[in-house]
Amino acid sequence: MNDHPTTDTPALPHTASTLKGLIIRLHGYIGLLIGPFILFAALTGTLYALTPALEQAIYHQALTTAPAASAEDATPAPLERQISAAQAYLADDRAPHAVRPAPEPGTTTRVMFTDPSLAGGEHRAIFIDPESLAVRGDLTVYGTSGVLPLRRFIDGLHRNLMQGDIGRLYSELAASWLWLAALGGLAIWAFSPSPRVDSHKQTRTAKRLRTRRRHGLLGLVLLVGLLALSATGLTWSQWAGGNVFTLLKAGGWGTPRVSLDLGTPPTATDAHAEHQASHAQPARLTAGDIDRVLAVARAAGLDAGRIELRLPGPDQAWKVREIDRGWPSQVDEVAIHPQRLEVLDRVRFEDYSLPAKLTRWGIDAHMGVLFGLPNQLMLAGLGLGILVMVSWGYAMWWRRRNPDAGQALWPLLRRLPPATLIALGVIAAGLGVAMPVLGVSLLALLAIDGLRRDRRAAVREAASGSR
Repeated sequence: MNDHPTTDTPALPHTASTLKGLIIRLHGYIGLLIGPFILFAALTGTLYALTPALEQAIYHQALTTAPAASAEDATPAPLERQISAAQAYLADDRAPHAVRPAPEPGTTTRVMFTDPSLAGGEHRAIFIDPESLAVRGDLTVYGTSGVLPLRRFIDGLHRNLMQGDIGRLYSELAASWLWLAALGGLAIWAFSPSPRVDSHKQTRTAKRLRTRRRHGLLGLVLLVGLLALSATGLTWSQWAGGNVFTLLKAGGWGTPRVSLDLGTPPTATDAHAEHQASHAQPARLTAGDIDRVLAVARAAGLDAGRIELRLPGPDQAWKVREIDRGWPSQVDEVAIHPQRLEVLDRVRFEDYSLPAKLTRWGIDAHMGVLFGLPNQLMLAGLGLGILVMVSWGYAMWWRRRNPDAGQALWPLLRRLPPATLIALGVIAAGLGVAMPVLGVSLLALLAIDGLRRDRRAAVREAASGSR
């Protein structure tokens, strides 16, 4: 046995106490400064999760067919005739960009045209009754999910405040800090649980402690969902998401796509490409081609109800893909030769790498399409929970109302042992490289903390000099 005293044992509580103070202070900064961004992302995300049901009501006429007068009237016309009906409505014989046949009886076919006036990923969709060939709607749709104008508007608010790439920084900022706020809250709850307070006490401190307890318990209930939202949101973000897909490509785990260039081997792309549809004009449609192409795709195993046929451009093949993002996912696709009508290339979801599958499922769950209504209700519940938690956080801050409460970050950092400080620096640098928005905002937060510390010191010095 070693009877000599060591310096390690007393240092551990000091380091742990300092780290605890850092976590508490950082958690408070996240809530105070990043909270508004998280709050708005949660609000718009909740609205987005609830829009599918609203769209079914608002766009009911475009999405559904008129009741058939007889059994003969209920027989769908060939796709070529449905396309002709859309072209006649537009008084334009140009070929469409893509066609989405009616997925089930009672629903309409979407004939989608490019329009130079629309943004990337947007198309003008003419909704055709497959039986009567009547035009049921004329709307702008967006992306693989084919979202309609209401959800497109809310998605724009949620994703980038309708401000393009610059606006995307806000949502990435919220997603970058959400997981840190959640894990920091877990650490605070574990090492510094809020005491129970008599419900009869109505002092400001008692109210704050009760709010803190509710805030912590709700955070525990939502913890897994918060981490999942943050991870999937970062996957879809501009800077961190770009790093994720670069890593996936480097590891050969990118989302595979069929090759459309005749004679060119297939390549792998990332999931961002699905929202960046080309505006290049496809080759002129030959009557009856699309129905034969659909038959070839069905024979090749594409059996999902939701399917899209994308017409070929010059020297390209037809692209036919399943677009059912529910569970189980049906996202197989084939490339079909425009003259020989034979399958040139094929990608099946079961052949995706595990990282590519997880990416696909994560994005679809974040969008509320993976499990349908239960998924949407879960997202809405998470969004409402975040709104309540952030509101409670601001309530606690307001009830405290002590500008000198809590230690600044810099003095706490200086109290740490050099090895611990270096380890934290390496972790912060690594996170900053992987998530640049997090790294830059962390530097800004440290600068704010330093300015606040200097201001406190100046106030105290002025007060002592006036005595």
